[in-house]
Amino acid sequence: MAYIYQFSISFIATIGFGIFFGAPFNSIIPTGFSGAISWIIYYFFANNFGGPIAATFIASFCVGIFGEGLAIRYRKPATVFITPGIVSLVPGAGMYYTMQYLVQKDFSNAANYGTQTFFVAAAIAIGIVTATVFSRSIKSFKKHNQLNNKL
Repeated sequence: MAYIYQFSISFIATIGFGIFFGAPFNSIIPTGFSGAISWIIYYFFANNFGGPIAATFIASFCVGIFGEGLAIRYRKPATVFITPGIVSLVPGAGMYYTMQYLVQKDFSNAANYGTQTFFVAAAIAIGIVTATVFSRSIKSFKKHNQLNNKL
């Protein structure tokens, strides 16, 4: 039941961000699925297999692959689907608490939250880049095989 609730809320939130970012009308629903799937993957891995950094990497990799697939399907840039899809993974609370502890001069907690926030943000970036490289490698491999089969 918790997964259905999490999926629904993240789907609606991602649609809102898709509209806010100016996504084309016919890609709003797929964008919502992109964000909902990324959040469910994050939620599953964070709750069952440990920390948020690895879960964020896996979720951002999946949203990158899913976004590349949707880009082919809808003939739109992959960023239309990836950007709103990763919004739910952005460590906003971590940034907030880092700044709060800095203002309170609690440097130990600020360093802890800041470090975790940095690594979560890096995991998002590395996951998306890895997915893009992986997707383009597969496209290149398929194109190369098609050329070899024609010869």
